[in-house]
Amino acid sequence: MNRLLHLCLVSLLLLGACSTPEVLEPRNGAVPVGMDLSGDWVMRQISPAERRRIRDAINKTDGVDEEDIFKRKPAAQTASRRSRSRKGGLVYVFLETGTALKVTQTEHGLFISFDRSVVEEYRFGENRLVSVGEVEAQRVTGWDGNQLVVETLDKNGMKLTERFQLKDSGKTLHRQITLRSKKLEEETIVQEFDRAD
Repeated sequence: MNRLLHLCLVSLLLLGACSTPEVLEPRNGAVPVGMDLSGDWVMRQISPAERRRIRDAINKTDGVDEEDIFKRKPAAQTASRRSRSRKGGLVYVFLETGTALKVTQTEHGLFISFDRSVVEEYRFGENRLVSVGEVEAQRVTGWDGNQLVVETLDKNGMKLTERFQLKDSGKTLHRQITLRSKKLEEETIVQEFDRAD
């Protein structure tokens, strides 16, 4: 019986090792009729807790055991922090946030200025490799009904999904941010923006 259990466990491990990494499927690039997210938007509830919520969501889904890093001896901590990127996900570097958004929508894409400092471009129907420094990830952008969905997946299996949608007859921009770990643990943050123009 122990031998059978051992064989089953080995088979499961081999199956997991041989599983193919996730690849994002392209999304619909056609803009729904009458859908325009353009405008100047201001976050409804601005608080210091917002940044903390995002930081906590990243820590819960990046695949790095923070306690393990701080339990090591000082000499080992430096090496451990350097290897952090090899062990955990880094897709969160593609997440931009701000309390004031300027959204410009064209026929082919969306440009979002976060607090007038960083501009992100999302091309409708895109399926491409994006990078920030040495960090690379696959990104797909497209429409799911009246929601613009942006998915970004890094090589370690951490995924960032952003959903943008108009609510309240176009007076509110609803942004849902979901961070997912390689182990499929998810943390979701919802942000509401009121039209300022």
